[in-house]
Amino acid sequence: MHHLLTARARGIDASGIRRVFDLAAKMTDPIDLSIGQPDFEVPDAVRHAAVGAMEAGQNRYTPTQGTAPLREALTRATTTEFPSTGEGAALREDLGLLVTSGVSGGLTLAFLACLGPGDEVVFSDPAFVMYRHLATLAGAASVACDTYPDFRLTADRVEPLLTERTKIVVVNSPGNPTGVCNTAAELADLATLCARRGVLLITDEIYDAFTYADGDGQPAAPGGFVSPLSDPAVDPAGVLLLRGFSKTYGMTGWRLGHAVGPKPVVEAMTKLQQYTFVCAPSPAQAAGVAALRADVSAHVGAYARKRDRVVERLSPRFRLAAPGGAFYAFPEVPKHLGLTGTRFVEAAIERNVLVIPGSVFSARDTHFRLSYACGEATLERGLDVLCELAEG
Repeated sequence: MHHLLTARARGIDASGIRRVFDLAAKMTDPIDLSIGQPDFEVPDAVRHAAVGAMEAGQNRYTPTQGTAPLREALTRATTTEFPSTGEGAALREDLGLLVTSGVSGGLTLAFLACLGPGDEVVFSDPAFVMYRHLATLAGAASVACDTYPDFRLTADRVEPLLTERTKIVVVNSPGNPTGVCNTAAELADLATLCARRGVLLITDEIYDAFTYADGDGQPAAPGGFVSPLSDPAVDPAGVLLLRGFSKTYGMTGWRLGHAVGPKPVVEAMTKLQQYTFVCAPSPAQAAGVAALRADVSAHVGAYARKRDRVVERLSPRFRLAAPGGAFYAFPEVPKHLGLTGTRFVEAAIERNVLVIPGSVFSARDTHFRLSYACGEATLERGLDVLCELAEG
């Protein structure tokens, strides 16, 4: 029945991350440093809010744009953090807000709303795997911006890639797969460039809660996150902000996120959501209100310590851009081994350690991604093996 498949469907590969996820399910006691999924449970108050909503009968469709309580809570959180977007429970008239089925759902809607055949979207190389495939889904062309070796998507690197066909630039800071954070100045410069060229800047901020260092990778207290909208000189009408609950609150399976940005774009996304996701899960939306009040600082602190341990163990043996956020590191395979990233990963898997080849995220096959969203004992076992492999 392959003749029934479109070129669009054939042009999208199965996720390399998911292949490792499936492999882990078949292994006995793997040392799993592969999947970017928090190892802590959803906060009690959030779970209780979801159960209470279900028991109260909140199991039906909600308005496509989201429930009123969650939209109000998200609006207040947005205008408090970014005063340029509005005041209190009111966004600026030229901005809109949509509750989405995760950041992945928001990305899907944004790409379908803004991209079509002949259009181009620019994002970093390496980058989250979904960007390239969503461009294919929309019929658009991906333009990868080489960010090696420091993995910063900057205006200087992006500007030569912009054409009259460019519709979107995507920035992800802290980034997947590298954990690298842009500085406030870099993000503001990128927003200014996009505004000048009439391009939408999408800022994927799924890891906003997990920031352990400033943009130069120097140790700092948790909570140092910066967004393009952190600069009051940046016009929010040129930026689409995407955030989610999955990573911050351990709610990866609940599929809840939101988008804030230029009203015409958000209205188009809302219309498309009516015919795709319909709405975000109703009980999850009720839990989202409680999640915004939850304190996850202890978990963030634990991840900061694990980040420090990864840097301490790997930096002497691997070339590593110090991750300032998220829960990933993206080491380069030592050149003296004479191995590609894929072959190094195969050697690690032979030692029962699961990591992801860098080629899943990049045109290069020189690095690998590890996730330290795991227990400390698991992390130490995995680091022991990786360091042994680096010694050859």
